[in-house]
Amino acid sequence: MIVCVAIVGQQNNPLYIQSFTNGDDALKFHYIVHCSLDVIDEKVSNPKKLGLSLNETFFGLLYPTEDYKVFGYLSNTKIKFLLVTTDQDLRDADVRNFFRRFHSEYVDAASNPFHVPGKRITSPAFAERVSSIVSSFGTGPVP
Repeated sequence: MIVCVAIVGQQNNPLYIQSFTNGDDALKFHYIVHCSLDVIDEKVSNPKKLGLSLNETFFGLLYPTEDYKVFGYLSNTKIKFLLVTTDQDLRDADVRNFFRRFHSEYVDAASNPFHVPGKRITSPAFAERVSSIVSSFGTGPVP
């Protein structure tokens, strides 16, 4: 189950973060996302040491904890996408598909002429589309 998704800007500023739990876990998820950014920065700065190609955008599992697993994705414009989940057994193909769809929705939101690049995304329509992607995660292929 996905418990949080986040989009982080080029200067590690949060552009969008949404949790999907009933509790008041926002601060905990901000901390988990922030810790994951360190891992992304390390992978980006030392790609050869970690065996990554320079054009690889999917980082896979970044930061496992006792309760959560964090996956990461980096766009060509250095925008970071993070997924926090409680699932123990996830296929990389499912996670890659999620990030592809999540990135596509971000591009649509950022292409809005009223959106200021580098600022938080506050669009309720974007939040609804992200919630739709999260609710369909793991239920099979979606067109």
